[in-house]
Order: sequence, then structure tokens, then C-alpha cells
Amino acid sequence: EVQLVESGGGLVQAGGSLRLSCAASGFTFDDYAIGWFRQAPGKEREGVSCISSSDGSTYYADSVKGRFTISSDNAKNTVYLQMNSLKPEDTAVYYCAADSKGQRTVVAAAYDYWGQGTQVTVSS
Repeated sequence: EVQLVESGGGLVQAGGSLRLSCAASGFTFDDYAIGWFRQAPGKEREGVSCISSSDGSTYYADSVKGRFTISSDNAKNTVYLQMNSLKPEDTAVYYCAADSKGQRTVVAAAYDYWGQGTQVTVSS
């Protein structure tokens, strides 16, 4: 059974940091791309970042470039999203997702499996 479990969300003041984790199981981690998405109330789901587990190549949305860093620990089947210099507009539920085709994309329709999400709230 494929499972993606996010953790690390919480409440932080503007300018602070959080590290999200996405623990994956039930599939061959090295063959997949893992993406982070977020959805704020009343807004569409937004692709934030992704990483190819095979070659480590990454992508970042312009809104988080320079502030967020995605990384992968293949030995632990875990992907991290280090979020620095957080802003109130980063407040959202953050989801990780797995793409069996290994594509480096933040198009949500490309992803096969999704976690349940973790809430990130940034206060001003």
C-alpha cells in the first residue's frame, strides 16, 4: 500500500522557519518524483517544489524560490521541504505527492499518490 505521510507543520511567526517531512512507503522511492503542493482557503492548489529521486534535480515556484529548499534522503524514503523567511501568504495546507513517471513537474494531475496534508500557519 502506497503511503505518504507529511509532518512538521505548525504555527510560526513571519520570518521564521519550518521543515516539512514527507515519509513515503509502498513503492520504489528511487523511481519517483516527489512534489510539494499547498492550498490556502479559497484558493487553488499550487505547486511549490519538486525533486526527482533518481537524479536529485529540483524545481521551485517563483513564489518560494530562494526561501524554500527541497531535499531527499533516499535511504529513509523521505523528502524534506525546508522553509525559511516565511510570510503570512505561505499559510496553507501543504501536501506531498508522488509521481510514478519521475517527472520534474508541479502539475498536480501528473501525480499518482497524495498525502493527507499538514497545516502551516504564518502569523504577521
